[in-house]
Amino acid sequence: MSIRHGLLTLLSQGAKYGYQLRAEFETSTGATWPLNIGQVYTTLSRMERDGLVTPGEADDQGRVIYAITDAGRADLARWFATPVVQADRPRDELAIKLAMAVTAPGVDVAALVRTQRTATMRMSQKLTRAKGAAEPASAHALVLDSMIFQAEAEQRWLDHCEAVLQGGDP
Repeated sequence: MSIRHGLLTLLSQGAKYGYQLRAEFETSTGATWPLNIGQVYTTLSRMERDGLVTPGEADDQGRVIYAITDAGRADLARWFATPVVQADRPRDELAIKLAMAVTAPGVDVAALVRTQRTATMRMSQKLTRAKGAAEPASAHALVLDSMIFQAEAEQRWLDHCEAVLQGGDP
């Protein structure tokens, strides 16, 4: 999810100021994607430049309240209607690391896989505990589900890598 579209989604629910957007973004993602307030204001500035939001008058505490524009609503509608393509996602650092390790002299690739598997299992357990404490059918629970499924997929991929590296049939 892009920060821009996350902020536009929040603004589609009503005008807000920067710190409010940051807090609501983190609440919506279950604090699994923390935002730096600088990211929020930089993104708001770019969205203002692009005509997606408009700043209003400062409130009594000096906070500038931003509102979504019609262009912002149209951009958000396009985003929701467009599927996420795997190629659009950031590079997978673990896949790159493992690919480089296979070709690098002196790297114990099996140890790398074991270390990563242990870390992935610990993260999976942590996420599962957090899921148990989350309110069912909440945005937080859905984000945790996604992260749990990703950890499970990573575990399966590491098993596959280990089998391939040992000369077995994946």
